[in-house]
Amino acid sequence: MSSRDQILNNIRRNTKQVFDKPQMNLSAIEFDDKLTQFVEMSKAVGGDAIILKEGEDINEVIRALYPEAKEIASVVNGVHLTTLDPDSVESPNDLNNVDLAIVEGAFGVCENGCIWLPQQLKHKALYFITQYLAIILDRSKLVNNMHEGYRLITPSEKGFGVYISGPSKTADIEQALVVGAHGPKGLTVILR
Repeated sequence: MSSRDQILNNIRRNTKQVFDKPQMNLSAIEFDDKLTQFVEMSKAVGGDAIILKEGEDINEVIRALYPEAKEIASVVNGVHLTTLDPDSVESPNDLNNVDLAIVEGAFGVCENGCIWLPQQLKHKALYFITQYLAIILDRSKLVNNMHEGYRLITPSEKGFGVYISGPSKTADIEQALVVGAHGPKGLTVILR
């Protein structure tokens, strides 16, 4: 008998009273205008969210947002201003000089401005090593709260996924807010 089984048997043997699992009825927050809420929350957490207008070219919008970006990495369909295919490099270290990474989000959470990013790339380091991160998100894929979001998560083939909300930030260095301490200095969500 394994130590795990032994521990569980001891617990069962010494349990005096068993209770039924209680029913969980959560009434989580919902928003009348999810798009407006998501944009406002994205700004509140230090990022930005832009709603792509009808007929607007996403490449022109990205270039206007990041005019000084030289090394641009992406595998997103429809994005043509890339200078690097991040899946073509052998090591995550080869992504060290990326100014802008453009990725696609699966869905966004209006409650806190999070975007779920299942690993779509060979090296997940790109999400964190880039100077700036632009996430393209379908505006119809906004959910109200984290409860709804967790129901949508399915494991990716690569086995990794992460919620990202705003740029990297920390306030534990001498109690001063530092942006870009351990990840992107800026994050923009482009809602199409």
